[in-house]
Amino acid sequence: MRKLVLLVGVVAISGTVVGSAGAQSGIIPTWEAPSKQLGFYPVCNEISLYKNVDDSGVDRGETLQFVLIDRFRLFTEFTFELAADYNFSLAPGLERDHYVELSLVKRVTPVLSVNVQRVISSFEPESVNQFGLRLSL
Repeated sequence: MRKLVLLVGVVAISGTVVGSAGAQSGIIPTWEAPSKQLGFYPVCNEISLYKNVDDSGVDRGETLQFVLIDRFRLFTEFTFELAADYNFSLAPGLERDHYVELSLVKRVTPVLSVNVQRVISSFEPESVNQFGLRLSL
């Protein structure tokens, strides 16, 4: 899990350092092979840091959140999505916990996609694989 966090952080930082400020969705550049069979198209790549406080004002630690959504083309177009929350001192009795979703999405029609997803968390004994349909409204 730490290797995944490190990989995502390095990719995000390297995109910040070498990315083009004029890229359509941020600072990570879009690229495409001349054959149009291979390409990468950033949609949303965000890293957030939150201070957590409950309704009564009690400190509930911090959360580091990654939301990465990128389209890529490998003969056909897919979307890769990563949503990850890493919490520090959020849950009573836990110093750290995490929740990560890795998804591969293939659009079938303008409103229907097929989604394969892997959920990894510190509060489930095993990872969960999800297969489903997505409606884009």
